[in-house]
Amino acid sequence: MGEVWRALDTNLDREVALKALPEEVAGNAERLSRFEREAKVLASLNHQNIATLYNLDRLEGQHVLVMELVEGQDLDVLIDGGGLDLERAVEIAMQIAEALEAAHAQGIVHRDLKPANIKIRPDGTVKVLDFGLAKAWSSNDEDGGSQSLSPTLTRHATVEGVILGTAAYMSPEQARGHTVDKRADIWAFGVVVAEMLGGKRLFHGETVSDTLASVLKSAIELDDLPAALPPAVTRLLRRCLQRD
Repeated sequence: MGEVWRALDTNLDREVALKALPEEVAGNAERLSRFEREAKVLASLNHQNIATLYNLDRLEGQHVLVMELVEGQDLDVLIDGGGLDLERAVEIAMQIAEALEAAHAQGIVHRDLKPANIKIRPDGTVKVLDFGLAKAWSSNDEDGGSQSLSPTLTRHATVEGVILGTAAYMSPEQARGHTVDKRADIWAFGVVVAEMLGGKRLFHGETVSDTLASVLKSAIELDDLPAALPPAVTRLLRRCLQRD
């Protein structure tokens, strides 16, 4: 979904993140107009656990999003390190849930929630990145699976790996190419929490198709989670991960 650069806002003397819009958006007047409307909605999100969208600007002929620069560690790095203890996982999960609740209250669905879009600042504050951008960059209002499969730049080395990572957190309705609502975020939230506790990918496969098939059909194994997991957490995960 475009390159991201660290930059200095010389007007306000602050560091920001600049995200360049993909050419297929910036070069299409109708899509750019739609994106600008969506960006105004996204900029209205004001929550301590959501990375702020400051502005949509034009620099040297290129359209860019000016966003809050969030320092800290990616959640996917922490998960790859073997998972988190229950107390820390719940602390992070609560902040992610509060971010989702604030966005959903304004009718905004993330659509691409995954550990690579979640940062933990040094002070422990959780920041969810890229709220609603999957919809903003889609080609129509009925955005389905094709737009949801758009690769996002992460620390992974290959485009295939990036798309594969996105597919592992897609809800069943996204995997089928259906229109999504806030329940897609609730599913992804459940996947993220399960992975924080288990320390490994919940849905996986050698290819994107295999991964999507796993999302749609594979048994959801929660047996690998810590044995001392409180029943309330297990109930939460099972409710989030209802395919219907």
